[in-house]
Amino acid sequence: MAQELPKSRCCPPATEQRQTAKSQTRPIKGQLRVEDAVSIPGGTALVGTNTPIIRDDGEDPLRKAKVKPFRVAATAVTNAQFQAFVEATGYVTEAERIGWSFVFWSQLPAGVGPKQAVPGAEWWRREDGANWRDINGPGTQKDAWFPDHPVVQVSWNDAQAYAAWVGGRLPTEAEWEHAARGGLGEVMFPWGDQEPNDTDFMPCNIWQGQFPKVNTGADGYLATAPARSFEPNGYGLYNVVGNVWEWTSEPFRIKSLKKHVRQRLAGMKGFKLSKGGSYLCHRSYCYRYRVAARSGTSPDSATTHHGFRIVWPMAE
Repeated sequence: MAQELPKSRCCPPATEQRQTAKSQTRPIKGQLRVEDAVSIPGGTALVGTNTPIIRDDGEDPLRKAKVKPFRVAATAVTNAQFQAFVEATGYVTEAERIGWSFVFWSQLPAGVGPKQAVPGAEWWRREDGANWRDINGPGTQKDAWFPDHPVVQVSWNDAQAYAAWVGGRLPTEAEWEHAARGGLGEVMFPWGDQEPNDTDFMPCNIWQGQFPKVNTGADGYLATAPARSFEPNGYGLYNVVGNVWEWTSEPFRIKSLKKHVRQRLAGMKGFKLSKGGSYLCHRSYCYRYRVAARSGTSPDSATTHHGFRIVWPMAE
């Protein structure tokens, strides 16, 4: 029997940010770099689930897809790796060109006055000057930016540019789930089916406490954790769920005949599929730190909990 939990927003809804961004059209290419990557066997990949939790996200049904062998980064792209890309190419992210981005309310610097909240997801605030360096706004780099943490405040378009530079690409949903399952087959999480809790089993970086006001940080982190932290899955991948959402190469699509789902999708034209959940997810609010969970986000959006991971073709 499918379980239905609150359909909370993990990411801010569409705003004027999407109407002001202009994608960087200059192609950026670099030499092939298969950095810290592991080999994933090809074959039959499992995608989705027959026991959906958030049915309207299109989690079901469980289906099979053929994938070729590929290599995937053991971690999400880090700040240090993205910095190398920026220094080599002069790339300017969309959040920098737009001039503002989304910051979670409790991450705003102390003493900051009232900010524009997102209707329906008031914990997200518009912050002028927030970008991949100054994650939480101007002057926050020294307190919030760490070289070994996943880069955040990067859009799908930014991720595409980085992927081209390293000679890779973003994963498909089938590739992402195939790698995330770690060879375990039909499981809820990369480590199996045991449910994380707020007290004694915390295998990933998610929220503990009462969202959105109280995060106890029992897992050791109130925001991002180092990209290489917690135990890797069976394929050696770190933080596949929790920590930061990861962009995929695919559009966000749902096959549904429900009127309210079709109406929702009408306002998400062009959105891209993300997987894995983030440090802001909790079972009571955004139960999307599961392998089959899904979310859709505008390709020029950037937030403090969204990053990406790169895949490469298998060397011949």
